[in-house]
Amino acid sequence: MIQGKKRHEGKRNIRLDGIMGVIVGDALGCPVQFTERENLMKRGLVKGMEGHGTYDMPPGTWTDDGSLTLATLDSIRTLNTVDPDDIMTRFVGWYEEGEYTPFGEAFDIGNTCAKAIWCYEHGADIHTCGGTSERSNGNGSLMRIMPVCLYAYEKKLSENEAVKIVHEISGLTHNHLRSKMACGFYFFCICAVLNGKGSLKERLQQGMDNGFAYYEKDSCYKEELSLFTRLKFLTLFAELQASDIKSTGYVVDLLEAALWSLLNTESFEQCLLKAVNLGDDSDTIGAIAGGVAGLFYGYDNIPGQWLQVIKRREWIEEMCCK
Repeated sequence: MIQGKKRHEGKRNIRLDGIMGVIVGDALGCPVQFTERENLMKRGLVKGMEGHGTYDMPPGTWTDDGSLTLATLDSIRTLNTVDPDDIMTRFVGWYEEGEYTPFGEAFDIGNTCAKAIWCYEHGADIHTCGGTSERSNGNGSLMRIMPVCLYAYEKKLSENEAVKIVHEISGLTHNHLRSKMACGFYFFCICAVLNGKGSLKERLQQGMDNGFAYYEKDSCYKEELSLFTRLKFLTLFAELQASDIKSTGYVVDLLEAALWSLLNTESFEQCLLKAVNLGDDSDTIGAIAGGVAGLFYGYDNIPGQWLQVIKRREWIEEMCCK
């Protein structure tokens, strides 16, 4: 294991920080996925890494969120570029052969992702395989976009170049503009967390400011942009009660839930527990919040007892370090 050795002579490994944040958040929420908040409170809130539950899996098991994130990461690190066809081919390997999974079998497959992969397998190209309907705005692109965001950040791409790539890779499965913009806002938040100074709240506000400034420049985004307005002023948004935060699989709800969890906590552990205890789409909220929390707090501040049970942990960490 490489805990405590990630900085490689003082140089930060943001892939390890962010990707392990995604994986740990996903695994933490996996056992209570689809458990409604009221029922979760009745059975007892998540206090640490659990097993069994929804999919009857052992502790430390990640779901499709982690698998598709790892497939994307493996493509980017292998080719040193973002190749949509290669990424989609790896998604097929996950879906059909169980690649990038804890135990060699894919599970927890969303309908939009499954349909997009089927279409790609049957001849649709990367520009047409992803869903474009109103109902195609689930969690399946936002949950896996972290490696693309980190690539754009590390390569110092311009805003236009970065957003184009983020939108394109979102569109492999979720090709509606709303899903693409949610991924874009996530990218701007990641950059602000990595570049910024000050508190996490200040950095996230800078990220949202940059995101709104970018999307407000083009009228084609105007209608969809109105759906993200609760996130424009994060100080006010953070004051909302949990009852005001939805935790469904809808992409806007997920982005809001993840950011609310980040804004109202002061450590990686606190953030992830708040996120997954919102219930419902708990694994994805954990994954999205966990990625940003990992980047801000660092790998060394992920609870050791959580890391110890992550399935195939050494393989994941080696992938992050190559």
